[in-house]
Amino acid sequence: MGLIVRSSFIHAAGCYTTTDIAKGTRIVEYTGPRITKDEGDDRYEGRDETYLFGLGDGEVVIDGNGIASFINHSCDPNCDPDDVGDRMYIFALRDIKAGEELTYEYNLYDGDEDDPAPCYCGAKNCRGTMYSDEEVNRIRAAKIAPEEGAGAGAPVAGNRISGNAGGGTAANSTGSSGDSGGAADPALVHAQAPDKAEGKLLRPAGKNATKPKPSARPR
Repeated sequence: MGLIVRSSFIHAAGCYTTTDIAKGTRIVEYTGPRITKDEGDDRYEGRDETYLFGLGDGEVVIDGNGIASFINHSCDPNCDPDDVGDRMYIFALRDIKAGEELTYEYNLYDGDEDDPAPCYCGAKNCRGTMYSDEEVNRIRAAKIAPEEGAGAGAPVAGNRISGNAGGGTAANSTGSSGDSGGAADPALVHAQAPDKAEGKLLRPAGKNATKPKPSARPR
């Protein structure tokens, strides 16, 4: 199986397959150093792009540095991230033809109330944001909550992280494996147009996002 990074209509650069991929195939691993969420916040403070992918409860994230970090978000994805043991892999949700761009839903969380993390995937079912449904509801509630209720008990947003929607968290935005190692400039690749997908990942401007955990992959 061959994966390459080249320009994307979704956002900046994306990850493409040069061979056909069958549904259910484990395509690539989301690789990078494991750091705490707080370390991720400190490391990317003030930066517009991040490649953080949340694991488990989101307190530990992968700071992506492989080819998987170039995988863009889509509301109609052909891939899905899932963990195998303590490692995160990208699986094919359907048969994928050679030349197609690989995508998965970022399900960003831990975002800033003023950062909509817009999605530019162009899918017919596009939700308009790379945030998970839960994060959209959290941000909406935070905006309409009475000022007195937004004090100490309110959730504090940090750097956006992508994750798996059903079991762990993964951080994108802008995205992110099968390790290719290539050394493209992250700022160039994952800074989603202001803003999923990861921006491109969007990795939306201004905040580090974490990708949540994905839904179960096809068996």
